[in-house]
Amino acid sequence: MIDLIVVGAGPAGLTAALYASRAGASVLVLDGGAPGGKMNLTAEIENYPGLITKGPELAYAMYEQCLSFGAKYEYGEVSRIEHHDDHQIVYVGDQAYDARYVFIATGTKERHMGIPHEEEMSGRGVSYCAVCDGPFFKNKDVCVIGGGNSAIEEAIYLSDIVAKVHVIVRRDVLRADQYLVNKLQTKENIEMHYLKKPHEVLVDNQKVAGLVVEDSKTGELSTIAAQGIFPFIGLDPITEFVKDLGIINDKGYIEVDANQETKVAGIFAGGDVVDKQLRQVVTAANDGAVAGQYIASLLK
Repeated sequence: MIDLIVVGAGPAGLTAALYASRAGASVLVLDGGAPGGKMNLTAEIENYPGLITKGPELAYAMYEQCLSFGAKYEYGEVSRIEHHDDHQIVYVGDQAYDARYVFIATGTKERHMGIPHEEEMSGRGVSYCAVCDGPFFKNKDVCVIGGGNSAIEEAIYLSDIVAKVHVIVRRDVLRADQYLVNKLQTKENIEMHYLKKPHEVLVDNQKVAGLVVEDSKTGELSTIAAQGIFPFIGLDPITEFVKDLGIINDKGYIEVDANQETKVAGIFAGGDVVDKQLRQVVTAANDGAVAGQYIASLLK
């Protein structure tokens, strides 16, 4: 019997594992990807108090610190969680793990545009990670879709690699923080397209050739030539595997109390997957610390 199974190795999951294992609990972290979650996809982290660093570097540091207190890490995607009165069973494929407590920190996944040729060109010109795929578009033209922090951060990052960045914004204003907007305005190779929304990915000879955009007011269509398309139009919580537990709201996010515990006793959650106002590395780490320390206190 494991004291705590952490599902998801982002900042929330790694911090929960750190706090619980440091307090003496046996901890197993399960994740179907690289430790660090979306930190691995973030070029620069500039708003973590006392630290300005690259996302992958912070991810690796958190991972190593987590393991230094005895937590174990295994690669595996959790398919479901079964609740019992005094324990939980976590399934990874055909394998079952028994734990007293579970902390869910699966985060979110990128929302797709839902337009023609998007899915077939995913990984072949359509990308949801500028840090991962930006170098493939060196000296080429790309489109970034969205007007929030993520989109503008990625546009700024790409501007140092590609020839030109077209930013497609559905509204007539940006939702991004003013600091990012100011930084954006210093980039001469970024062109803004307001009141436009993606309509279709253009394909030529099995390669992305551009993006058809629709005017948000008139519906008029126009074409932007580009070899890469990077949508950043929102995120959806990864909670499909716990939908039968009755712990998610109508938006798909998990609801928790002050101790990060769900309405199902023994099952906790934190980070981007929970219903909250601000989704950042620092708030995810807070959730993990609260849950990890509280779970450890329940074991004494």
